[in-house]
Amino acid sequence: MTLVLDGSEGEGGGQILRTALSLSLITGRPFEIQNVRANRKPSGLRPQHLACVRGAEVISGGRAEGAEVGASALRFEPGEVKTGDYLLEVGTAGSTPLLFQCLFYPLALAGGGRLTLRGGTHLPHSPIHPYLTAVWLPALARYGLTADLQLKAAGFYPQGGGELRGEVAAPAQAPLVVQISSRGTLHDADVASFVSGLPFEIAERQAAAAQAALQKKGVYSTAENIPLPSRHSKGTAVFIRATFERSVAGFSALGERGKPAEEVGREAAAQLAEFMASGGAIDEHLGDQILLPAALLSAGRLGGGRKGVTSFTTARITDHLTTNASVVQRFLEEVEIRVDPSGAVAVVPKGVTAP
Repeated sequence: MTLVLDGSEGEGGGQILRTALSLSLITGRPFEIQNVRANRKPSGLRPQHLACVRGAEVISGGRAEGAEVGASALRFEPGEVKTGDYLLEVGTAGSTPLLFQCLFYPLALAGGGRLTLRGGTHLPHSPIHPYLTAVWLPALARYGLTADLQLKAAGFYPQGGGELRGEVAAPAQAPLVVQISSRGTLHDADVASFVSGLPFEIAERQAAAAQAALQKKGVYSTAENIPLPSRHSKGTAVFIRATFERSVAGFSALGERGKPAEEVGREAAAQLAEFMASGGAIDEHLGDQILLPAALLSAGRLGGGRKGVTSFTTARITDHLTTNASVVQRFLEEVEIRVDPSGAVAVVPKGVTAP
């Protein structure tokens, strides 16, 4: 039976479509989405969202109706996902990390494969490449899900031109319990300052500002300034990885024309300081991104087929998280996602009374 989704629900952005595509490929269930990205300006499908639809078609032989820029409705009929070597063009301002996240789960569950994605790698409103490698992939490893992800070329807005290559592995044995209820003591704060196609001293200024801002908050950090390979893209970024006893969190800021390098560094540092003022074990972005592997575990769809439970606390319950939870539960009706306003989240097989 075709599942009908309302794209204006909750945060009303592109995550509804990406999660629906992933789970449609995994479950084999077709879906229709209406009011696509109704809460965004401009609304409707944009090129970066069409890239996810085309990617879903390519790896499964599926078929989409209404897939064009500006469309407010879309129907997707999945095919059988096949392992293979896929090259996909996202476009100049399209996020390759978001496309990788969308296709990762169905490809992994099909047995793995290789994705070469060309487009943006360091963009606003999207996880940047180092977040995937330092935070997202380590979180997935708790579920027996792994990939080798390499940055071949950086792609900043608006030029794009970046390239990610990911080797996706088949799931390993999944656990019965994943629990991340507290983060514990901060062990390390590592500042990475990136520059592509611009003077290297910008990276140095960004890192120095980030370290100074963290020191004012009582946080000692190490820093590394890194030139990124690129074909024609210019840009800068700061990424801070915070390693705690029981979790890892990541925070990033991007440079832009007219924005001082020091502001970029301070912006990333402020995000870490805000996180540490919260009681969450994981950052708010991982909070919504971890729902899908947690739900697959509870549905018994990961390695070994055992149904497990996940519990965690996040710095903030966002509209992204609650919207994503709603979409996941529509596709995986055997799973229950319990969200407490305090930041506690549990993902369990339906009928299980405790995480």
